[in-house]
Amino acid sequence: MLLESIKLENFRQFRDGYIEFAEGKQGKNVTIIIGENGTGKTTFAQAFFWCLYGTTSFNQDLLNKHVAEKMTPSETAEVRVILKLKHGDIDYTLTRRQTFHKDLNNRIKGDNSVFDIGKKLNTGITEFVNPSHCEAEVNGILPKALSGYFFFDGERIENMSKDITSGSRSSDFAEAVNGLLGLNAIMSAIKHLKKGGSASVISSYNRSFDATSNQKVQEYTEEINDCDEKLKAIDKELDTISDQKTKAEERRKEKIIEIKQYEEGEKLQNKKEEIERDIEDYNKLISDIYKEMCKDYNHSMSSFFSLSLIYRALTLLSQHKFTGKDIPSITAKTVNYLLGQGTCICGTHLDKGSLAYETVKSLLDVIPPKSLSTYIHDFKEESKRRTDTYVNLVEVLAERLAKASEYSDRITDRNQELHDLEEKIKGGNVKNKVRDINEQIRYYENIIQDCNRKREDALKRQGALEQKRNSADKQRQTLSLLDEKNKKTQVYLTYATQIYDELESTYKISENDVRNRLQNTINDIFNQIYNGGLSLTIDEKYHIKVHSNMYNDIVETSTAQSIAVIFAFITGIIKMAKENRTSTNIDEQLLSSEPYPLVMDAPLSAFDKRRIKSVCETIPTIADQVIIFIKDTDGDLAKGYMGNRIGSEHTFNKKDEFETELI
Repeated sequence: MLLESIKLENFRQFRDGYIEFAEGKQGKNVTIIIGENGTGKTTFAQAFFWCLYGTTSFNQDLLNKHVAEKMTPSETAEVRVILKLKHGDIDYTLTRRQTFHKDLNNRIKGDNSVFDIGKKLNTGITEFVNPSHCEAEVNGILPKALSGYFFFDGERIENMSKDITSGSRSSDFAEAVNGLLGLNAIMSAIKHLKKGGSASVISSYNRSFDATSNQKVQEYTEEINDCDEKLKAIDKELDTISDQKTKAEERRKEKIIEIKQYEEGEKLQNKKEEIERDIEDYNKLISDIYKEMCKDYNHSMSSFFSLSLIYRALTLLSQHKFTGKDIPSITAKTVNYLLGQGTCICGTHLDKGSLAYETVKSLLDVIPPKSLSTYIHDFKEESKRRTDTYVNLVEVLAERLAKASEYSDRITDRNQELHDLEEKIKGGNVKNKVRDINEQIRYYENIIQDCNRKREDALKRQGALEQKRNSADKQRQTLSLLDEKNKKTQVYLTYATQIYDELESTYKISENDVRNRLQNTINDIFNQIYNGGLSLTIDEKYHIKVHSNMYNDIVETSTAQSIAVIFAFITGIIKMAKENRTSTNIDEQLLSSEPYPLVMDAPLSAFDKRRIKSVCETIPTIADQVIIFIKDTDGDLAKGYMGNRIGSEHTFNKKDEFETELI
């Protein structure tokens, strides 16, 4: 089934909406419809369901509000959806319409919807399906029970993924595999031969024996039929017992995991106290570090603040030469005495204002109690010491801050551990909880033991009935050979039974092979999304479990992982069906089906950008046709990843609250 186009008339906010879908020409098999939240993406997606099956998830009328508002009590208005598709060699036009009236109280009432199907055969002739057969015709194209695998929104896919991982609807998934991978034909033949109740072929032959020639034939036939009915009831009983046991085992496992939490309560409490001590020690270490930092700073504070001044002084000293200007052993008193006497020791007159006077006087600038050069030398040494002390202070402070930061990080980690532990050990009396959980574990263990006893008893009864039936069948076969009519019936019955056994054996082999191939295919797709970190297993009852490849254990999936499970499940089925259609293997050709589209409403919201890329790149290569309704915020991402696959692109333009147009 590939969709060609859909047209909406007065369908909620779409007064006139039309889309032609990309069908895969030149590799472009993706149709993308972009719209903001509230523009009608879900409404448009629901139009497929309404046209095909006459149902939607809406509680309100389908009629457009503007149209309804303008109606008068004498007028009618019609909602119509026209869906064109191709299935096999037939072009279908499906039209569903519903007429609405307005009463004198302005209430809108709708008639029952009317469904028409036109079939254009490969001869070019168009036939119309009898209205009473339209529902069966649609179910022949895509059964409603399976439609959720191909027309889904984010909420539906999340619910489906939870059903898969919990196993609550495993029978539906088994039916999906059988139907979409071609196993239903074999199953139908098996039911027709034996499991179809009193109308089955084998049951019919069992009733066809003529008892007029020999009363014992009738007795054996009744005995065989009675055994068959009881065996059928035992089969159902065994299925019920198996389900009860599985559920009890799952609940018992949950309780065992739960009780471990409480059994380790004392250990958890000790661990909590240990963590609290660690936090206290780390806080003390940080406090000590800060004290040492303050001590270091106070000790080197003068160096810290004088560094800039020292640097400027040393720069100034480097620009002037003071060495050699001072005279040893001459003091300021000597110079002042000579100036006062007015005569130098050399006999030169020291008249005020004369060159000789000023020269001697200038000695006062360079003759302190000790020489200037010595001062300068001492200053430089002291400056070097202070500078070195400051550099060491910076390094010490940096090291101490780094250590304090490390201890602070450890405190953060310990606080998180403490929070987690407190969540585990908080609330109520642990002993009482352990006792209650143990009682529940014993309750489920009793159910499991009871199921084992019931199963053993049922198997014994089954074995006895099969032995009784086989004995009666052999006796009847012997007697049947004495009568020509019964002999012929016995031959037919033997052939039918042999065919049934062959078909059932073929089905079991094929179903097991399909399930294993499906598991491998799903894992290939799932690993493309999650890079090999997780894998799936499917048991014979189609319970699907997610495992961690690192720890080889079942894991509880997140929302995104659960959605990825259903993506992988659906696309895995589609991929296998597609491979079967193109396979040269005769057995695989028998297990084939039609191509099907994937119509998805906002399926990417739960994924991050990297996995959106994986999903967008994977789906178009597997599905023959992809129709995706997507939020405008994800639209650019999707277009970027699927650009070369997009053959049809549309945008919702919201004119007002009650009308949206397609661009």
